[in-house]
Amino acid sequence: MATFTGSDDLQGAEFFDVNLRGARFVRTDLSGAVMRGVDVERADIDAPWLLEGRSFLRVNGVDVAPFVEAELNRRFPGREKRRAEDTEGLREAWAVLERTWAATLERVAAMAAGTVDISVDGEWTFAQTLRHLVMATDKWMSGGILENEQPFHPIGQPNAEYKTDGLDMSVFSAATPSYSEVLEVRASRMAMVREFLAGLREEDLERPHKAPDAPEYTVTTLQCLHTILLEEWEHHRFAVRDLDAIEAEINTQG
Repeated sequence: MATFTGSDDLQGAEFFDVNLRGARFVRTDLSGAVMRGVDVERADIDAPWLLEGRSFLRVNGVDVAPFVEAELNRRFPGREKRRAEDTEGLREAWAVLERTWAATLERVAAMAAGTVDISVDGEWTFAQTLRHLVMATDKWMSGGILENEQPFHPIGQPNAEYKTDGLDMSVFSAATPSYSEVLEVRASRMAMVREFLAGLREEDLERPHKAPDAPEYTVTTLQCLHTILLEEWEHHRFAVRDLDAIEAEINTQG
């Protein structure tokens, strides 16, 4: 099976009568790709950026992104609040998110032992997802908004393969923490955001900060909070998707 990596530049390539059945595209730029007369049965596309107002996805001439957005908001009540523009809306958005995660943690606690360490299709495990959200909160809240010089907890799970994050990977531990430790640190990070929002004033929203992943640029407090909310909802969606797959596999075996 052929494998193409970042060193292979296929930009502008044309494929005619090519069999791509079962091909997998990960961290691949397909923007502007044009597909005509293609068989996409059982194709699975996951591109969160389509839903952030920066792009569109046309299927048979119809922009399906708004329909996907509406369906995700229906499936995950409260998700639509992630773009709140005022302090009261942001506090409400975070409260809904905390309740959502609490319900998911209860679901996981009732599942078979070891569920939190099961990877589906090579994706992060549930425990790793929580660790990544620790890292994201540290990056955008502790580092971005609060401007702490060293904001990261060592159990955080960075996107190590992304070279644009601008992170010093040496601050993260190579050891695998226990799930109880992950829950403890994760709870402290959620409390950090909750407490910050409790004292947030409207005039604070446009306060500028150095962008955590590109210090030469500035971002506002509101932009940092929106990034945190986006990270939370997208990774919750990933986590629920994989929990559903784990349960389905167990039911099939049982």
